[in-house]
Amino acid sequence: MTGARQLRILACQIEIPPMTTAAERDRHLAATADQVRAALRETPADLVVLPELASMDYARASFDRLDQLAEPLEGASFHTWSALARDLGVHVLYGFARREGDRHFISVAAVDAKGALIGHYDKLHLAQFGASMEKEYFSRGSRLLILDVCGFRLAPVICYDIRIPELSRALAVGHGVDAILHCGAYFRDASFHSWHAFVTTRAIENQCYVLSLNRAGADYGHSILCRPWQDGATPPTVFPEHRAAMVLLRLDRDEIAAARAQYSFLRDRLESYDLPC
Repeated sequence: MTGARQLRILACQIEIPPMTTAAERDRHLAATADQVRAALRETPADLVVLPELASMDYARASFDRLDQLAEPLEGASFHTWSALARDLGVHVLYGFARREGDRHFISVAAVDAKGALIGHYDKLHLAQFGASMEKEYFSRGSRLLILDVCGFRLAPVICYDIRIPELSRALAVGHGVDAILHCGAYFRDASFHSWHAFVTTRAIENQCYVLSLNRAGADYGHSILCRPWQDGATPPTVFPEHRAAMVLLRLDRDEIAAARAQYSFLRDRLESYDLPC
């Protein structure tokens, strides 16, 4: 493990093939786990992060087969990533379609370095525009998840969540997170080119890291890590435009402290903006 001043994240921009059966899902999970294991042997990390619905394709054909592809909380995805976490001593945050009774959720779950389930988060804001059709298939979540990894406070959000500023503000101010882990499935539709602007704004206005991780492929890619402060001399880390990549990122607590000391955005907020008009 690294010291408490830094956190090493292996961010996995992975390709996800079309699928409609549980057998295809499980083959994909096994192949992805093999890729992550190989990457971790070369570049050890404290935390592995995977994108939204990392276990399955983001497509109507797959959503029509949620009876096959959705899982209970401790289903195929949990067993895959729990085993990897336990074997390699690393935390893992992974996306999957969660089934609870007759409802389905777009979820992320986290396991610790011993393979134990820490908790899960269900997407709060469901997208129904562009290439997205989530309200037809999924229910929205109702609670947050805060993780502690190597002394860093982390919070996952999922795709469309980043476009609603109140959520990121609540995580940064109300829960004191050091980094927002934004797992996405950003298809290159009309909304794609506004995505990075939202991520950059959430990072700078809340003076925290935001890792925005997409899947790879011709219609996806271009993940980004935004810093608590960015300018011409301190740019974001941008992933390949299309191809798969596993990128080792280092989050530094001193960088957060420096941004907050130099720029007083958070300190200058009023207690309330419910003012007379």
